[in-house]
Amino acid sequence: MTNSPIKHAPHLPPSTAATTDHQLRSPKSNRGLRKLQSAHQLSSNYAASNTPSLISQQRQQQQRNTSSSHHAQAPQIPPLPTFSAHHRTRSNSDAVLPNAANNSSSSRRAAAPRKNPANQNPREELEAMVRQGPQGELQAELARLRHLVLCEGLLADSDGMSQLRIYVWLILLNAPTIPTDSYLELIGRGASPAYSKIRNDTFRTLATNPLFKRRVSEASLIRLLNAIAWKLHDAKIDKFGDSTKINAATELGSPELQHASPTIKHAQGPSTTTATDGSEAGGTEPGIYVQGMNVLCAPFLYAARSEAEAFVAFHIFVTRDCPGYVRGAMDGVHKGLALVDKCLAIVDPKLSAYLQSKHMKAELYAFASVLTMCACTPPLPEVLQIWDFLFAYGPHLNILCICAQLVIMRETLLASPSPTKILRSFPPLQSRLIIEITVSNLRKIPADVYEELVHHAE
Repeated sequence: MTNSPIKHAPHLPPSTAATTDHQLRSPKSNRGLRKLQSAHQLSSNYAASNTPSLISQQRQQQQRNTSSSHHAQAPQIPPLPTFSAHHRTRSNSDAVLPNAANNSSSSRRAAAPRKNPANQNPREELEAMVRQGPQGELQAELARLRHLVLCEGLLADSDGMSQLRIYVWLILLNAPTIPTDSYLELIGRGASPAYSKIRNDTFRTLATNPLFKRRVSEASLIRLLNAIAWKLHDAKIDKFGDSTKINAATELGSPELQHASPTIKHAQGPSTTTATDGSEAGGTEPGIYVQGMNVLCAPFLYAARSEAEAFVAFHIFVTRDCPGYVRGAMDGVHKGLALVDKCLAIVDPKLSAYLQSKHMKAELYAFASVLTMCACTPPLPEVLQIWDFLFAYGPHLNILCICAQLVIMRETLLASPSPTKILRSFPPLQSRLIIEITVSNLRKIPADVYEELVHHAE
C-alpha cells in the first residue's frame, strides 16, 4: 500500500490534534516563528531532531555540487523562547541606528530630519510639516503651510479623501486638543433643546450626494449637531446666567448611541421647543442651532477620521470664525449677502449693474452659499478644496468665491433675459478656477471693504 502523502510531507499539518514535539508544525500556525527565523535556520533546527526537511535536502544537494569548502555545518540557533533578535539580520525598517559614520538614507528612516525645502517635493514637504511639526519660527512655518495649500493643494483621491486634510484644517483653525470623553459626555446627555429641529434637517443634508451618504450616516450628523447644541447652550448659560438651565438627559442617554427608533419620546418634550434653539432667538443673542448648520458641518464629518475630530473643528469654526452665522437672526449671513453685492460691483461692474436691473440681489440667490461656505453646491471634492483655501487664508474670502462663481457664469447671465432661472442653482464648482479668480479679484478690493469682509461674520 502506498504511504500516506501526509506522513512524508513535513510542510503539511498533521492529520490529528495529538502531535509530538519532534513533528514539524504547519507554516500557517508557525507564521510568527517564520518571521523570526530564516529558512535555513528552520531546516537545520528540524534536522537536529528528525529527518531532513525539503528545504534542508535541497540545500544539501546544492552543497554536493560545490567545492568541499562549502560543507561547513550551519551553527545551531537557540530555542525560540530565548531567541535573541540580534541573531538575525534586521531589515532597514526596524534596525537600530548605526554610528554617525553610516550615512545611508535607509539607516536614517526613523529619525530623518526634514529635507531642505529647496530639494524636497512640495507635497512631501507639506506632509512632513504636518507629521513632524514646525522646524523653525512658527509664523514662518504657518505661512509656508498656507502657501503650499494654495499652490500645491492636498493630495486626495477621486472622492476627495485625503489622509492629511483634517489635520491641516485643525492646524489652520488653531483647534485645541480635547479628550474623546468630552465629546462622549455631551452625547450622553441626550437630546438637546434643539434636538427636534436638528432631526428635521439632518435627513435632507446633501441628500443627493452619494459620496456623502456612503461615508457619513445620519446618526453621526445628529450626534455631532446635538453635541454642538449642548456646547453652545452651556456657553450661553455661562455668559447670560440662566437659572432654568435645561438638561434633557434621560436614562437612555443619546438616542443615536442606543440605536433607538427615529421617533424619540423625549424629543417631543418641552425642552425641544424652547426659543433657545437659535432660530427664534434674538438677533444679538447667541443661538445653539440654526437651519443650515447641518450642511455647514457636513464637510467636517466627511473629511474627518472620527466624530471627535469633526466636533472640535466645527465647534472652533462656528464659535471663533463665523459666530454671526449661527446667531438667531443670522446677522453675519445678511452682512455677507450685502458684501456679495458690494464686491461684485467692484470686480465686475457690468454684471453687477445687469443683475441689479433685474432686481437680483444676493439675498435672493446667494443665501445658502454664504451660510454654508459654498458647501451647498456640488461636487463635494471641489467643496473640500475650496475649504482648504478658506481655512488657509480666512473664511471671509468665501464672499469673493461666490463673486468668482458669478464671474464664471458672466456670459450666460448677461445673455439671459431672466437670470433668475439660472441663479436658482449654481453650476458645479470648479475649485481651482474659483480660487484663481478670487486671488486675482482680491487686488481690486479697497482696504475698507476688505476690513468689512474680515469682520462681517463676527
